[in-house]
Amino acid sequence: MNPVPPNPSQNPAAATTGAAAGPTAASAGPSSSPTFSPLYQQIKALITQSLQSGEWKPGELIPSEVELANRFKVSQGTVRKAIDELAAENLVMRRQGKGTFVSTHHEARAHFRFLRLMPDEGVPHYPESRFIEVKRMRAPADVARLLDLKSGDAVIFVKRVQYFDGVPTIVEELWLPGLTFEGLTAERLVEYKGPMYGLFESEFGTRMIRAAEKIRAVCADAGAAALLQIAAGTPLLCSERVSFTYGDKPVELRRGLYSTERHHYQNDLN
Repeated sequence: MNPVPPNPSQNPAAATTGAAAGPTAASAGPSSSPTFSPLYQQIKALITQSLQSGEWKPGELIPSEVELANRFKVSQGTVRKAIDELAAENLVMRRQGKGTFVSTHHEARAHFRFLRLMPDEGVPHYPESRFIEVKRMRAPADVARLLDLKSGDAVIFVKRVQYFDGVPTIVEELWLPGLTFEGLTAERLVEYKGPMYGLFESEFGTRMIRAAEKIRAVCADAGAAALLQIAAGTPLLCSERVSFTYGDKPVELRRGLYSTERHHYQNDLN
């Protein structure tokens, strides 16, 4: 069972110390003082620890707000506020009349959380993939830096083309930490029919919870043009995305080239 967080109304000093040690507090440098963390954020951190440890698996129902309030010896309102933030970050999902569940990449709505290329016409749907290359290799220096690895550490390299309605639209190159994804093969990727992140979640215990992405415009070189069946020099969107799991650990580098002849990149800003 997780330890009960300090209650700031009962012991402010203890609460300040506990908050400084928790994952939601700011790091204390040599000349800085501990930073106070609100009680609901401490509860959020404890619930996140349970998600990270696998106490509640993706897709499973977590304890009710009343049960969590009793577990952590806090009010139900404090737990509700913590879960509100977890739901906003897509770590959990509320279902009316059923409770709160751990989010999973197998949910239909999760398929488009990391795929932002939408059709100009018609209903968004998941593309089909053709894998060009899957191999184990040593991480180049730039890849190692972005994945927080040592240069030369093992990574899994994946290159694929994704098709919408038979039209090649995306060329992607992925790098995955070799230790985390030990055993990932081309055969497994080909036979798995769901979203790739669902495979990572189910078979490698790695759930992508957030990503940082850069996008720029480029011209298709000869290689990309051949794969996308377009003329060399055609404008493309180029993305570089690093995806993170719990604890802000980078677990995937993905570089993609998007043809926007029939699609556009959509991002909803809140």
